[in-house]
Amino acid sequence: MRKIGLMATNAIKPVRCAIYTRKSTEHGLELEFNSLDAQRDACESYIKSQASQGWRALPQHYDDPAYSGGNLDRPALQQLLKDIDGGRIDVIVVYKIDRLTRSLADFAKLVEAFDAKSISFVAVTQQFNTTTSMGRLTLNVLLSFAQFERELSSERVRDKVAASRRKGKWTGGTVPLGYDTKDKKLVINKTEAETVRYIFKRYLDLQSFGKLVEDLDNKGIVTKRRNTKVRKYNGGIPFTYGPLAHFLKNRLYIGETGHKDKWFPGEHSAIVDRKTFDQVQQLLISKPASRKARRTASEAMLMGKLYDDRGNRMSPSFSTKNGIRYRFYVSSALLRGRKTEAGSVERVASATIENLVVQALRDIVLPDPPIDDAVLIDLHLARIEVGRKGVTLSYRGVSEQGVDDATPTAQKIRLAWSADTQTAPSSTEHAGPERSAQPDPKAVQAIARAQYWATALSDGKYASIEELAASAKLHAKVVRNELRLAFLSPNIVDAVLNGSGGFGLRDLRKCAALNWRVQQTELNESHQPSP
Repeated sequence: MRKIGLMATNAIKPVRCAIYTRKSTEHGLELEFNSLDAQRDACESYIKSQASQGWRALPQHYDDPAYSGGNLDRPALQQLLKDIDGGRIDVIVVYKIDRLTRSLADFAKLVEAFDAKSISFVAVTQQFNTTTSMGRLTLNVLLSFAQFERELSSERVRDKVAASRRKGKWTGGTVPLGYDTKDKKLVINKTEAETVRYIFKRYLDLQSFGKLVEDLDNKGIVTKRRNTKVRKYNGGIPFTYGPLAHFLKNRLYIGETGHKDKWFPGEHSAIVDRKTFDQVQQLLISKPASRKARRTASEAMLMGKLYDDRGNRMSPSFSTKNGIRYRFYVSSALLRGRKTEAGSVERVASATIENLVVQALRDIVLPDPPIDDAVLIDLHLARIEVGRKGVTLSYRGVSEQGVDDATPTAQKIRLAWSADTQTAPSSTEHAGPERSAQPDPKAVQAIARAQYWATALSDGKYASIEELAASAKLHAKVVRNELRLAFLSPNIVDAVLNGSGGFGLRDLRKCAALNWRVQQTELNESHQPSP
């Protein structure tokens, strides 16, 4: 009889219990025995009471100090879920259900993860069993109240902030230049206040962000310096267009506090008089075009790959004059108002630099079968650096993949560069486009490639478009879009080959229909002069 009892005891399977603890705030964490310790102590006591069932507490600590229960973005919880997926946990033990989560939606996700691995869940102060329908009902009721409590607390905080702002009180946040905080109130910093008045006055005098930024740089005027633990929030950096526009629109400087889109008289003193502030706002409204960088990505083949000789990325931009659009690449330093940080070439005509790069790549790479310019650049161009004394092109050969300019296998060449054509504008859109009598080589290449792909798929050379795309080192979406060119009507293909229709690759890519008659209509519409 004693032997049978011993065998039954040995047959009990060990149950691995993971204890999860959480605290919403940092308050009290510095104590020797804090809330996390108290939660773990209670959970360990409960596990010991179940020792006869084989329960054993795992030594790992899953603690989330100062983390909200409103979401699942918590390091210890994520580690807990990884260990569950790894099959290292049988039971999860918490002090209360709201320690795990305060969101019903998140709890549904957790329960699904637990059920997938047959994991049990226990809250030591709220007895229920998640394996029964009554236990799940009890759990959902508790979670509903936990979520209600969290949302109620959030509403109270929001209402308190709104009420305080309506009374003109400072409720915290980033202290602007010109002010300090004392006893939870904004007080004027006399030295910085003079700087604030100067910036408003100089903008009215200069009427230009670019000139104002240059003036502030010359005088060493920077953003407000702060002493924070996070270095990037310490301020003390030169002004750029974005922060400067926000600065000039800030109604705190006329003694107001805001909540959402409404402003109220504040308890703090004004730095700028209302007349000056209103004049600045009128000037800002009157010059919207000068403050916005107009960009076009439809034709910017070098976007993300073109830099000036000081490392600033050059972004696509355009201007329109007499119905003609002129495309450029402009140094991002210039767009931020940091003209002194721009390279020796601040802007460059798009067609000039793109033609130079494409011709150089075709001479070096010799792609076979022929590919259009956009694909050529995507596959083989790593980086292009423009300077007044020359252009440095980093490229990859046919056998190499990717376009990461940090890869050491990228090779470099130096290209000749004419100073006379660096910034000459290139028109790309006219009121009445001229029709060329010569075929568009890009269109011819694209059609030939699409027909080759269609034949290869039909013959079973590739099992899928994804396999074809991998072989061509292209994204599957690009291959799908280009394959449409294999189904153009014979009349359209003849017109492209003869150059009689004046159709280019851009026109063909706008042709989405499979019906040949509809294709011709779409091409004719896309080729009409712009109104």
